Formats: sequence, C-alpha cells, structure tokens
Amino acid sequence: MTSWKNPILLISGIGVSYLGNWIYLIALNISILNLTGSATAVAGLYIIRPIAVLITNTWSGSVIDRVNKRRLMISIDIIRGVLVFVIPFISSLWTIYTVLLLINIAGSFFGPSSTVYITKLVPPVNRNRFNSFMSLASSGAFLLGPAISGILIMYVGTELCIVINAITFIICAFFIYLLPDVDEDLDNIREPVQWKTLINDWKAVREFTKVAKFFVSVYLLFQCAMLIGFALDSQEVTFIKQHLELSDSDYGLIVSITGIGALGGATVAAVVSKKLQLRLFIGAGMLLTSIGYVLFYASFNFITATLAFVFLGFFMAFANAGYATFFQSNVPVAIMGRFGSIADMVQGIIQIGLTLLLGLTIELFSLQVVCIIFSIVGAILATVLFITVFIPSKAGYFEENKKLITG
Repeated sequence: MTSWKNPILLISGIGVSYLGNWIYLIALNISILNLTGSATAVAGLYIIRPIAVLITNTWSGSVIDRVNKRRLMISIDIIRGVLVFVIPFISSLWTIYTVLLLINIAGSFFGPSSTVYITKLVPPVNRNRFNSFMSLASSGAFLLGPAISGILIMYVGTELCIVINAITFIICAFFIYLLPDVDEDLDNIREPVQWKTLINDWKAVREFTKVAKFFVSVYLLFQCAMLIGFALDSQEVTFIKQHLELSDSDYGLIVSITGIGALGGATVAAVVSKKLQLRLFIGAGMLLTSIGYVLFYASFNFITATLAFVFLGFFMAFANAGYATFFQSNVPVAIMGRFGSIADMVQGIIQIGLTLLLGLTIELFSLQVVCIIFSIVGAILATVLFITVFIPSKAGYFEENKKLITG
C-alpha cells in the first residue's frame, strides 16, 4: 500500500475533477439554454474544445516536455478553477464562450502533462492496474455526476453546480500539490520555445514514428476504431428519440444504466489487470466495444438499446485502460508531451471530419443504415487491431516492465 500512496492521491484528485466536470457540463448546457433560448447556442459549446486544441496543440507539447509537470498541472487547475468560478456572474453569451475557450486552452495542457506525470510516477508493473482505477474513477463520475447535477439543479439552480466544478479544480490542485516532483533533469532542456524549437520538436516526433512502426500501426488502428465510435456518439440521442421513439426520461435512464456498465467494466478491469494480458485489454476490449456500437444501432426497443450500451460501456473500460498502458510503455517519456499533443490535434481534426461526414450521409440516407455501416467499419478495424496485437513476434510491445522497442 505504501507504493500506492501517491497513485491513490493522483486518482483521487483527478477523480474529483472528473465528477465536477460532469456536474458542470449538465448545468452549463441548461444555463446557456436559459440565457439564450437557442439550441444553436448550446451546440456552440461543443466546438469550443476542438478550436482550443487546434490553437494550442502544435506547440503545447514543446512546453510540456520542458517544464515541471507537477507545477504545470497545479497551475492549470487553479486557472481553470478561477475561470469557471466567474461564469455564473457573466450575462453575455460571447463572453462566456471566450472564458470557456480560455478554460479549454488551459485544459489542453493538462491531459498530455498528466500522461507524462503518470508514466514517471507509477512503476511499469502497476500501470495497467492504475489505468484501470483511473477508468473506474471516470466511470464513477460519469454515473454520479449527472445524477448529482440533476438534484442540485432541481433544488438550488445551475449556478451552484458551476461553482462546485470550480471548487473541484482547486481540490485537484491540492491533491497534486501533495505529490512529489518527478522531473529531475529539466535544467538540461529548459530553453525558450521558438519557431526553430517547434520545427525540431516536430522532427523528433516524426523520427520516432519512423522507427516505432508497429506501435504506430496499433495506435492508428485503435484510434480510428475509437474515433468512429465518438462520431457515432453524436447520433445516439437522435437514434433513441427519433428511430426508437423513446422519451427524454428513457434516454436519461439508458445513459444512467450505461454508466453502471462502465463502472462494472472498470471494476473488473482493475481486479483482473494482473491476470489478463495487456493484448487482451487492447485487442479484445476494442473489438467488443465496436461490436457494442453495432448492436446498439441494430437495436429495436428500449431493452435491446440498453443492453447494447451496457455491453459497450463494460468493454470500453478495458480498451481505454489497455491503450493508456500501451501508450505509456512505448512512447519515450522525453517526447511524450509533444507526441500526445500533436496526436490529440490530429485526432480532433479526424473526429470533426468523421462527425460531419456521418451527419451529411444521414441527411441523404437512413439514420440506422448509415450508423450500422459506420459501426461495422469500426468493428472491421477493431478486428484487424485484434489480429495485429496477437502477432507472436510482437509480444514484447505488450510487456509492462520493459525497455522501449522500436521497429
């Protein structure tokens, strides 16, 4: 347990932040709708994060790899906490959008920073279990956050929900403050981030992708299958309400039960993390998740849709934990921030493109047919991923306590 003291502190801090984010997200949607009466204004919330990613992720990795990760994460959470706190006091929609853009710009540094910090803080043999516990925290927040938000909104309004999220960022910063520094050799790489620096950093990432061909192939297969799933998520409400003709309360119940499935999957993943191969987490987890999307869009009533979503949520916990461990084990920590930031930017562009393509084809053809075709494509990619990760000669890539392999 002594060796788990710091990881538990980190999981607790980020877990509290996850919970606050879900409480805040529901409240913010309702707050914007009440302020403007416009569904378009609410939809505008969902393009702010991709814009922030495009603004920052060409250069944020270069900063992350050159600064103290613990201090950066603390600063980010304090900045986000202060910015979120002022939102209830703003009455202008465009001012709120501006503040949200600043929050997301700050947040675009946190994900890659935390990945590098986790890689340095958690011993390789414990990473898969740690990532399973992180998935458990995320699933618990997904399950509890909307429920807590609903109760708070009912009795005290949206403003308190938003303030609670600001407080959770400060709590997360405090937990990270209690953790040790993991950056020992930053004095050797501390230099101004100039245009020449960015060019050299992009070249370093490109050189890594050239020599780590197997890692890149697994990475691309996993991300493409996952991004198709994310694009399909944009149609789940429309499918449930228009095709299955279910009510808003039915949709809320399906989401809640899905959260239970995800929580159950994350719990099982944490328990069996030492017993199952990492290859099974990634390959079987992603394949069964993709099959879950096929089953969902082939569903015909409340029960079949709910069962498909529970199935999907259960195995997605395995896929996410396995992918995080694989990433941490195969990307050199010296360039992890840069690689993660550039990869996030590319993923954001692909996700926007896939979502627009899906929406356009649905306008021309049947919603269910198009979504089933997309989900089958995702399942085919996941099948190729499953076969790829079980190539016998590549088993070394999935050992948790190993030296980095290239090729």
